[in-house]
Amino acid sequence: MTHWTLIGCPRESTGSFEMTKLALKHSHFGREKQKFPASFLKQQAFITGASKRAWLNTGSALHGSIRVRPAGSAKVSDLVAIGSRLIANGRLAKTDRVDAALLAKMGALLELRADQPKSETLHDLKQLATARLALIKDRTAAKARLAATTHVLPSQQIKRRLKQIERDLSQVTEAIDAIVAADKDLAARAEILTSIPGIAKVTACAILTEMPELGHLSGKKAAALAGLAPISRQSGKWQGKERIQGGRASVRRAVYLPAVVATRFNPDMKAKYEHLISTGKCKKLAITAVMRKLIVTANTLLRDQRKWGEYPA
Repeated sequence: MTHWTLIGCPRESTGSFEMTKLALKHSHFGREKQKFPASFLKQQAFITGASKRAWLNTGSALHGSIRVRPAGSAKVSDLVAIGSRLIANGRLAKTDRVDAALLAKMGALLELRADQPKSETLHDLKQLATARLALIKDRTAAKARLAATTHVLPSQQIKRRLKQIERDLSQVTEAIDAIVAADKDLAARAEILTSIPGIAKVTACAILTEMPELGHLSGKKAAALAGLAPISRQSGKWQGKERIQGGRASVRRAVYLPAVVATRFNPDMKAKYEHLISTGKCKKLAITAVMRKLIVTANTLLRDQRKWGEYPA
């Protein structure tokens, strides 16, 4: 039986993609004949938009699921760059065949959990959220130009542009609300998230779009997936500072300001923040801890299908 690793290769000129099959020969791993799951796919980081969606749907149709790296682990590209020279049977070569063999071995040894691709609804929400962010940036830039303009004619044009941006923002927001309301599951999850003091509709939509896995993970995995889990750095007697790294930056951007608001109006988060400040921690670290607590709390509430209440978490 032949086992394959499928690697997606987008074509920038057409926006489409092709699936390149690389055979995994048993000789890559010595004389022992090892078998690897055919459903292990390598997802290229540069596949975006429609090409990525088509690639994911094709992979799902072929194998029923797509295997992804565990939350908080190293990126596939890092494993290829470093591990291919050290792990792949002592080979120093850096080729597609060696990389494919390493990725297949990683999938077999780590027993990566199968994940389903995002639904069309989440893809639509992502596009609308991206459009909303672009409009907000345009509005900020227009206001800055208006403040710096001294002539009457340019200022009138900028004011008309600001009114148009506000109308577009209103339309995008209404479209987002309509999509969420039309989906019962999304509406229920959004209602749970907005019950947490500090999280409003916009943040709830961003969390649901960027972290659809929320509610199906442990607290530690949810924090690691958002890039809010402290990573230890230690070697011998040397002990470095723990820092957050990796994860989904879009989730951290969406949760930052809600965390600042939560330090004032969410009793649980306020107590956490004040405790850290009283022990000598800097404000930035304390807010990061509140961000992590918000994600963990949201994950717990979504998992238990219940709304937030004023109780110690």
